[in-house]
Amino acid sequence: MTIHSMTAYARHTLKGDWGTAVWEVRSVNQRYLESYLRLPEQFRGLEPVLRERFRKRLNRGKLECNLRFEANADKQANLHINEDLAKELVRCAQWVSDQTSGSMHLNPVDILRWPGVMASEEADIDAISKELLTAFDETLNQFIAARASEGESLEAMISQRLEGVQVEVAKVREQMPIVMEWQRERLTTKLEEAKSELDPGRLEQEMILLAQRLDVAEELDRLEAHVAETRKILKKGGAIGRRLDFMMQEFNRESNTLASKSINQEVTQSAVELKVLIEQMREQIQNIE
Repeated sequence: MTIHSMTAYARHTLKGDWGTAVWEVRSVNQRYLESYLRLPEQFRGLEPVLRERFRKRLNRGKLECNLRFEANADKQANLHINEDLAKELVRCAQWVSDQTSGSMHLNPVDILRWPGVMASEEADIDAISKELLTAFDETLNQFIAARASEGESLEAMISQRLEGVQVEVAKVREQMPIVMEWQRERLTTKLEEAKSELDPGRLEQEMILLAQRLDVAEELDRLEAHVAETRKILKKGGAIGRRLDFMMQEFNRESNTLASKSINQEVTQSAVELKVLIEQMREQIQNIE
């Protein structure tokens, strides 16, 4: 299953006898699903349908959906006259004029202004709405495809950083025998300078205690386990943003412990590099659904 980025954009244009419509959908990262709709007044009734379609196909993200609608001017210009009503108005007006000895003059414009005499051709909103919803579904498909494409880029970046984590873990493993040997020499010198009798038993006891304080094998093992688990989550795909965010917390916990036990420049550099890699992953994971 593919992972999806919460950051994406899609645009779709629809043309019909009634005019032109343009759908636009964009989103940014958000902990939960939130949608903002901007629709022309005559299509406000579509809002519940659109929100439900977003809810069925998306899990997280701050969505902005905009519909621009421009009616066909030719359709708007078609006017119809109620001839029966107009004739009745003329007859009545003529009767009033006759009663006043023809002193009143009939104004045709007044007849046209009478309620119900003139009517414009009303667009079939229901039929147009069906076409708009079909176009919206196409826009939503494009939008989800864009999120998947962005998700592939994020997955590649995270995988690259996971490889970097493994490299640093291997470097620290290589350093540990060197560190322990350096500590043995340092402890031996310290005891000799103190003019103490170099008791092999005491030296070994001190080395065991020191090794316990400096042992990072568990931290390194857990880091490698976290790498494997993160790759498993990426492979599974779907809405994995929260799980990946939890994994970054686990990575940070082990890297912090490793940094606190660091006693030479090489291990310190690896600990710093691990923190950089983890933070880079964490920043990008904020954009994953």
